[in-house]
Amino acid sequence: MAEVGGIPVPFILFALTLLGVALFHRHTLAVAATGLAAIVLFGLVFGSLDLAAHLRREWVILANLFGLLVGFALLADHFERSHVPQVLPRFLPDGWWGAFTLLVVIFVLSSFLDNIAAAMIGGTIAASVFQRKVHIGYVAAIVAASNAGGSGSVIGDTTTTMMWIDGISPLDVLHAYGGAIVALFVVALIAATQQTRLSPILADPIGAVRVDWVRLGIVGGVMAAAVSMNFVMNTRLAEISDAFPFLGVAVCAAIVALAPLRKPNWSLLPSTVKGSLFLLCLVLSASLMPVSALPAASWPSTMALGFVSAVFDNIPLTKLALTQGGYDWGALAYSVGFGGSMIWFGSSAGVAISNLYPEAKSVGRWLKDGWHVTLAFVLGFAALQLGLGWHPHPPHKKPPAAVHAEGDRPT
Repeated sequence: MAEVGGIPVPFILFALTLLGVALFHRHTLAVAATGLAAIVLFGLVFGSLDLAAHLRREWVILANLFGLLVGFALLADHFERSHVPQVLPRFLPDGWWGAFTLLVVIFVLSSFLDNIAAAMIGGTIAASVFQRKVHIGYVAAIVAASNAGGSGSVIGDTTTTMMWIDGISPLDVLHAYGGAIVALFVVALIAATQQTRLSPILADPIGAVRVDWVRLGIVGGVMAAAVSMNFVMNTRLAEISDAFPFLGVAVCAAIVALAPLRKPNWSLLPSTVKGSLFLLCLVLSASLMPVSALPAASWPSTMALGFVSAVFDNIPLTKLALTQGGYDWGALAYSVGFGGSMIWFGSSAGVAISNLYPEAKSVGRWLKDGWHVTLAFVLGFAALQLGLGWHPHPPHKKPPAAVHAEGDRPT
């Protein structure tokens, strides 16, 4: 593999792609697609990339992610048009406590729903109760709350589901909440203050509002289909779960099947598809990185993976960690799960919510206004280690003779 200054060229190309995304956030799809093309071309000409074989390995995770992003965008619109967000001020506390409580609700939702869905629902509610004047720091907090909520649940995040499928007990992941809860409160305290100064929650809904119970029922039905499919595929049919994008298809099929009851807002598809394709370009680029091994499992290296996951997709990192073994799985789940919140494209929840808040696609603004997410990550990890300590598990399966990340799958 060709290197420049000891760094493999694909890493340099990927870093330049991420830099381009940060600098030209109004043209993210074009930048990501160009970066992907450059990485693929380099692999074909100067490396040993078998693109067809790689795509056969990756297409399921890519199709699942595409289906979830598009499906949940339509579902979030159903939820908004059900008028439930307009009546929520009756139940959320006024002012600062309301902004704080909403983030706690998102955290709880993400513990049993996909973190993308929790972030999209939370972002839709925030747009309504704050009259669409949502602070970027609060948008970052929504993503952080959704990622924190999924970090200790094997059905709340793709990385923890991977651990479960690979043979890790759900109980060995659960203590990730020791760090996630601390991180949530740090983020919620600061972000609620930022948001309240900009636009506090209205004391009462505007005018007479009637809930569209049919649309609300559609939201519930689609989410039930997603949770059911996720459970069945991970418990009863795990051996074929990688053969077809069952989860993404289940969500989209449920939306189409229920369309006669209430028509989805199909006009959202062009912008949603564009945002989703941007993420898929980054995910596919990350999967092509020549990462063959991780540092030895330890609490410092696990914490470092949290920072890496902010710019390098957490699914290939998790896959490598599972192959390597020897980690404290709860600490790893917290680190790679919450760490992606530090930059908007570091997690699929962040990419999804940026479709609702395009101004969040500025890395500079995200880091400037969402600085508390990085602080929360460090404090949460410290609390996890000081409170529960480092408890690594022995490798749960025999490692292969060699590990090649070219076949690993990125979220």
